[in-house]
Amino acid sequence: MSETGASPLPATPPARSPLFRAEHFVWLTARVLEQRLFAHHFLNGSADPVETALDAYRNEDGGYGHALEPDLRGPVSQPLHTGHALRVLDAIGRCGGQRVERVCRYLTSASTADGALPAISPSQRGYPAAPFIPVVDDPPSELLATGPVVGLLHRNEVWHAWLFRATDFCWQAIESLEKSHPYEIEAAVAFLDSAPDRPRAEAAADRLGRLVRGHRLAALDPDDLASYPVAAGYAPGEHHFPHDYAKTPSSLARAWFTDDEMTRSLDHLAASQREDGGWPIRWRQWAPGTALEARPKVTIEALRTLRAHGRPIG
Repeated sequence: MSETGASPLPATPPARSPLFRAEHFVWLTARVLEQRLFAHHFLNGSADPVETALDAYRNEDGGYGHALEPDLRGPVSQPLHTGHALRVLDAIGRCGGQRVERVCRYLTSASTADGALPAISPSQRGYPAAPFIPVVDDPPSELLATGPVVGLLHRNEVWHAWLFRATDFCWQAIESLEKSHPYEIEAAVAFLDSAPDRPRAEAAADRLGRLVRGHRLAALDPDDLASYPVAAGYAPGEHHFPHDYAKTPSSLARAWFTDDEMTRSLDHLAASQREDGGWPIRWRQWAPGTALEARPKVTIEALRTLRAHGRPIG
């Protein structure tokens, strides 16, 4: 505290540094939640305001809605919103206690017959949603929705009855993959990086890495993107890079790539910052508002990835 009793102001990032430019972009465009997250991660901000902002998206059923995940609009709780909320809680060290007990009750109620999560439940019908997230009456369980949630709960040593069948689902889904697409692989890595059975996780990750390289699911040369396929249903140019899979050096996915490949990937990520200070979204844009809401989240993730890999950001 200063002599006046006020908290000291955080140091201002160097002018025109990636962090300085990103900060301007966040204050200009972001929702309150992303503003608070940016301040927490990069300006010594407290976790309390982040949690307060996140509470605005929480519903009485313990799940989250209200367009927390920008591509799903409307108030109803959805697994993708709730997974997003858990990532926020994990990022601020608050993924535990009664708040997560309530989340687990929601996850139990939202699960399919095999105990895992669909990407989207029929309650979304009647509210706007991205056309690449179809609403169906009897949605199947998906690794895309279940893997990151189960991984985060294991990472934070949360134990709940819901986890047992959901964990079994993730193992079965990952170990039976013969073909896949980048977002599903990212979900698998999010599970494997925190799964309690480390030898099994390492073996599964080794197999996934061979699949990623064999099916060219990672663009290893950013200067020759035309030679890498884009997954069916993805936007033109929606490539994924080594840093998308190995968000930190400790990720099991880091072993999939050489040092040179990771260097090129991180160089490409750093160079992707736009003149306005934000990073672009690469997936299909379907409404102006959703793209604007998503870019600050992507910008924070880019900065955290660069910092985690030891790149200077400001």
